[in-house]
Amino acid sequence: MAGHTDPNAPRVLVVEDEATMRESIVRALGRSGHVTRGLPDGGSLEETLDGFRPDLVILDVMLPGRDGFDLLTVVRDRTDAGIVMVTARDALDDRLRGLDTGADDYVVKPFLLEELTSRVRAVLRRRGRTPTALVVGDLVIDEEAGVATRAGVPLKLTATELRLLRYLAEQRGRTVSKNQILTQVWGYDAYDPNLVEVHLSALRRKLEAHGPRIVHTSRGLGYTLRASDATEADPAGAAP
Repeated sequence: MAGHTDPNAPRVLVVEDEATMRESIVRALGRSGHVTRGLPDGGSLEETLDGFRPDLVILDVMLPGRDGFDLLTVVRDRTDAGIVMVTARDALDDRLRGLDTGADDYVVKPFLLEELTSRVRAVLRRRGRTPTALVVGDLVIDEEAGVATRAGVPLKLTATELRLLRYLAEQRGRTVSKNQILTQVWGYDAYDPNLVEVHLSALRRKLEAHGPRIVHTSRGLGYTLRASDATEADPAGAAP
């Protein structure tokens, strides 16, 4: 298992037979504040559902033994968890079958981990299964409430700065590029990357008015948010 020890953190079960893919998803979701567990197939699905009690299940369609569509029915019969299907199949019939059977969303391989994390977060939000506040060291971010504090002091952030801070916090410990930030915060990837620099500079000034630097630059690579509290470890370990 990977992820926060926060008992209120959303719990996500990842059923994916490809080990590298499964571990990457588990790590990415762990970094985003989820408690995660991975399974290589559906052999122990029922007992894992009963013991782990996930808020959301990610199901690969092409699995050894029972496929994802069969397991989707099991999840629906035993839990009220959200379901995101993941598959290399891109045929419309497969997507419709998954959604008609009870899946909440459908992601086609190959995909960016940021995209899957965003889809998971959206499904959990629609189901009322995710806390709106994200805590990283002395930083608390509540995008839905439109507020963020550092060391207990409210930060006067614009809406864009708040989205940017939330994204960096969700990816804490991981270096994200300007293009990734543009895609996730602004919704496009073909724009002047100086836009990111301008907003990050303003955000840093506001953050550093109340504590040491937590947003760091990796020249030529991107930006990394690391908690100022050294006792807080990256919940998912090293970035892939």
